[in-house]
Amino acid sequence: MTIDWVCKHHTQLGKEQLYAILRLRQEVFVIEQKCLYQDIDDQDLVGDTHHLTGWKDQQLVAYLRLLDPTSHNGDVVIGRVIVAPVARGTGLGHQMMEETLRQIDVIWPETPIFLSAQAHLQGYYAGYGFVAVGEEYLEDGIAHIGMRRQG
Repeated sequence: MTIDWVCKHHTQLGKEQLYAILRLRQEVFVIEQKCLYQDIDDQDLVGDTHHLTGWKDQQLVAYLRLLDPTSHNGDVVIGRVIVAPVARGTGLGHQMMEETLRQIDVIWPETPIFLSAQAHLQGYYAGYGFVAVGEEYLEDGIAHIGMRRQG
């Protein structure tokens, strides 16, 4: 699957891009996963936050957010990881993780990376060098575990 990857600082996002991001996040997290939480959490547009988007035929099919390490104890924090329902099962998640690690290496070289993984994806992230830290916990009724990768 050929994807156009775009990683932008939050100040570079156009309103149409931001709308597509928020729409996909709502579609997956709120409607599909039935997680009622404050998705718009005041972190999307602060500091050095970046947004990685994957586009196919002008449709947003993959997304994640990279939070500023200066605001998160020196770790780049990966969050809001989504592959759109129409693009699942195509290997797009792997493409996105590879692109994510490339972008982090350019923007914040040699910086540790943290993410809160759904527990059933621990093996997936381990394949990219992430190691579990701490115990499993429930977030919005879904088992999660913190994972870290050294920069």
